[in-house]
Amino acid sequence: MSGARSDLGTHEVQNQPPARGDRDLWAQDQPLREAIARDGGQAQALAPYAATLGKAEMAEAARDANRHGPELQLFDRAGRRLDEVRFHPAYHRFMEVSARAGYAAVAWEGAAGGHVTHAAMVYLASQVEPGHCCPLTMTYAATPALSAAPGLAELWHPRLTARAYDPALLPVTQKRAATLGMAMTEKQGGSDVRANTTCAHPDGEAYRLTGHKWFCSAPMSDGFLTLAQAPGGLTCFLVPRWLEGDRNTFRIQRLKDKLGNRSNASAEIEFANTLAYPVGEEGRGVRTIIEMVHHTRLDTAMAPAGLMRAALSEAHHWARHRTAFQRRLIDQPLMMAVLADLQLDVEAALALGLRTARAFDGSRPEDRAFARISVALAKLHNNKRAPQVTYEAMEALGGMGYVEETPMPLLYREAPLNGIWEGSGNVICLDILRTLAREPLAAETLQAELSSALGSDARYDAALKAHKQRWPALPPEAEARWFVESLALLLQASLLIRHAPAPVADAFTATRLDGQAGRITGAMAGSDCTAILARICP
Repeated sequence: MSGARSDLGTHEVQNQPPARGDRDLWAQDQPLREAIARDGGQAQALAPYAATLGKAEMAEAARDANRHGPELQLFDRAGRRLDEVRFHPAYHRFMEVSARAGYAAVAWEGAAGGHVTHAAMVYLASQVEPGHCCPLTMTYAATPALSAAPGLAELWHPRLTARAYDPALLPVTQKRAATLGMAMTEKQGGSDVRANTTCAHPDGEAYRLTGHKWFCSAPMSDGFLTLAQAPGGLTCFLVPRWLEGDRNTFRIQRLKDKLGNRSNASAEIEFANTLAYPVGEEGRGVRTIIEMVHHTRLDTAMAPAGLMRAALSEAHHWARHRTAFQRRLIDQPLMMAVLADLQLDVEAALALGLRTARAFDGSRPEDRAFARISVALAKLHNNKRAPQVTYEAMEALGGMGYVEETPMPLLYREAPLNGIWEGSGNVICLDILRTLAREPLAAETLQAELSSALGSDARYDAALKAHKQRWPALPPEAEARWFVESLALLLQASLLIRHAPAPVADAFTATRLDGQAGRITGAMAGSDCTAILARICP
């Protein structure tokens, strides 16, 4: 078939960027390749996954999955209750591609760099179709939480870690692969899950749950981890979606009409004498499920890095092929400053996210302690930058950036999501203060990471000294956001100083720590923008 016509009779289409076509998200991302080599990820697994996601057909599938969102089917034609959600085939296509690549499995297969590889897959998938990441992220994160129930783990682990996708509506015993969701939040409590009122009554070795959940993510998963008040206190339970020969009582009230994340279903549900199995001891529900939350936070720290990378890539492509005032946009100093500034955010987010993932791969107490503190810092700061970066990239396209035929509206709608899910900003800040107060090893490992960059850049040394002088001890609660932002920027700068090319590290330190920038993107001077822009795409 011939290409689209440019001569339209009334005018000729000119000065418009060519279609992007197939892209290699691995070959075109030098910072990613460097970070994977540095942090021990599996390049041989990531390269083919990135090449598949970059194909033009997957970009079209992403548009289909978001234009034709999930549909709730409460009843069949005869009035029998179904409580099912139907998805467009494009959504299932992404689930299959990512599941087969090992998105939910690779971290648990025993090979080196599993969590780093998984985190990079989150980063890559978020660039194309972020909605399908939700069920796979929760499946990845549920695996360690289920270790608190060995009997359940024996049944579920092989299916949760299978490199396959099986959407059949069958009990888990009859499936080759399974996904696991989460349902914690209730109307009256929100993040305060100890205020949950869903109750659990013993029924032999199982329990029966009665209550509601205001947010249930991915309601077509094969099972769900949830919290309910048992006789011994708040307890974690596994709710199977399907029973042998019957449906569990899992009533979907409605699907949430969300700002973004449109390809993925989120629901309000009710439990009505619903069969569930305990995970861990009664009264230890928060301690049990926090293991799942800890791992989902890694993904909510990596996803914004992917969103920012995707938005910047679109802006860069536009600027390279669009002219204004007789010059390409990419050659105009002000546009160069904007795009280079955005690249600093992308590189810093990626470096911090994958360094955190490397700590997840570690087995020493120091690794686990650093993972706890760094994942919270990465989640908060990466997500605070994502809306601003995606907006600025959208603006670089002018009016076209506001049009749904480009990926920019999808990315912009998605940008606030991960900052809200799995603990909003204030929750994360308070969690960081608690961790530093209660876990001396977390504070020690963070300090060691910050100190490792001392002596390389006087501006960094001065910023770290100023941070310690401003907060010789933990700050009062009202200053928590300022304190955490300062820590996150110092940690990102430490990583870039040690590992990034000099122009990147120099510009980040100057603009983020030394005050050589204004408060809006691109308000900077003196940086080697040409060298920084070369990092966006070869």
